[in-house]
Amino acid sequence: MAQTDLFSFPQKPWNAGRVVGAKAPLKPKHIWGIRQQLKSTGRVRDLAMFNCALDAKLRGCDLVALRIGDVVQGGILRARSVVVQQKTGRPVPFEITSPARDALARWLEIRGDHACDWLFPSRMREGQHISTRQYARLVDSWVRTIDLDVGAYGTHSLRRTKVALIYKQTGNLRVCQLLLGHGKLESTVRYLGIEVDDALSLSEQIEL
Repeated sequence: MAQTDLFSFPQKPWNAGRVVGAKAPLKPKHIWGIRQQLKSTGRVRDLAMFNCALDAKLRGCDLVALRIGDVVQGGILRARSVVVQQKTGRPVPFEITSPARDALARWLEIRGDHACDWLFPSRMREGQHISTRQYARLVDSWVRTIDLDVGAYGTHSLRRTKVALIYKQTGNLRVCQLLLGHGKLESTVRYLGIEVDDALSLSEQIEL
């Protein structure tokens, strides 16, 4: 039987001091703050990516893999688009609102002609799009500009932001499911972190 080493110390857990679990969605005031910071510092690509991420509600792997053809048709920026998710193979629709179209238009002017068709090409790897790791670093930098806790927010915060607001305003889970591209409604319930209190609050609003 092995003896306990009295001089060894337990390893520190990998998640000690970290906020783990679902990342919080951004609030409208956070969105406004980040947009203002990106505009004031001239980060055109980042503003286009941030606005596109909010509208598209895509996972990071799908957002970085967007192509110009996904947002532009016949030289005109689309108002709506559909992409096939890498994780599920399911098509998911999304809107491209005016702020996103304006930011994308400015970004495409600066981006200019490029050897590849990626909407957000890598600056380090020729012919590739930016990596999900780089996207995560960018999200951290955006969050940091408005003094939010980086550990509490991440790429999924941008994916969740709009659907969380939609659910809060409408209580329509089916709409949220379609926008997130989930195959099961239960996945949407878990993803949005809906609790019994939320369900009861919605039920209490209905008078019979």
